[in-house]
Amino acid sequence: MPNFVVSVRYGLMAATEWFSAETDESRIGDEVIVRTVRGIDYGEAASFPLPPDPAREPQGELLRPANDTDRKIIAHIHESREPGEFEVCQDCIRARRLPMRLVGVEHLFSGDKIIFYFLADNRVDFRELVKDLARRYRTRIEMRQIGVRDEARLLADYEHCGRELCCRTFIRNLEPVTMRMAKMQKTTLDPSKISGHCGRLMCCLRFEDGLYSALQAEMPSKGTVCVTDNFTGQVVATDIFRRLITLTLPEGGQEVVSLDEVREFRGRRAGRNNPGGNPGRNGCQGCPGSPPEGGGCRADPGRNGDRPEPGDREKV
Repeated sequence: MPNFVVSVRYGLMAATEWFSAETDESRIGDEVIVRTVRGIDYGEAASFPLPPDPAREPQGELLRPANDTDRKIIAHIHESREPGEFEVCQDCIRARRLPMRLVGVEHLFSGDKIIFYFLADNRVDFRELVKDLARRYRTRIEMRQIGVRDEARLLADYEHCGRELCCRTFIRNLEPVTMRMAKMQKTTLDPSKISGHCGRLMCCLRFEDGLYSALQAEMPSKGTVCVTDNFTGQVVATDIFRRLITLTLPEGGQEVVSLDEVREFRGRRAGRNNPGGNPGRNGCQGCPGSPPEGGGCRADPGRNGDRPEPGDREKV
């Protein structure tokens, strides 16, 4: 078992993985040489050395800090070799009339492999292209098809907020982002304002989705009838952060009440957005008020005060 593990960001795709380390000398931002599954590579430490943990499974080994010679080698690769390799590959693609668009090239620090990243609408037979490049460079060639989100990770730099792209700095895996997340956070639905360089919804919409979902789950749905000590009205709006509910009263007008003031929910939709809710005065888990005579839950009287199951909430 290694003495320490260090998170290292490496490669053109800014992959971030854990690496075993024998010492605790590296610091965040240090340039290091690592052994990865694809060979010896040049990277940057993204964490302090940490104790080994099953959740931090090493994917390689941190060999040593980078020295001046290493920096000269990687600079030569980026400034001299990769631009030429990109042009040669472009020429070969045009010569063979392949339906693909080259977007990046990565020459590994060890020189054992050159990776070409490309976009294409369908699968491409690039076997002859690989042979052409292998004859030219006498090393292993890998052609990797990527999507538009990966293209942004490769080519873009800063987002609307003025910060460097999250996918280039700390996001390990690109998880799905949905319009539901944008609607729940009540952000603008203008695609030009909530889409990133890749043309897809921005990854940051996902960051606070768990918090919004948890807060929304405590609030009643629109159309639910809420009963307080002073009012009975139908929900028309909610403020999840201040835990306020706007009610339309039967006699006309509106009142804003706190969620804690509501002692009873009525209606089919009651409890859908309040799974588990606040325990009632008599221990009912479905609504914050005391249950009706004879027991049972106002959110769903047929459940006899049982906590609504996840599947049941989806069916409401």
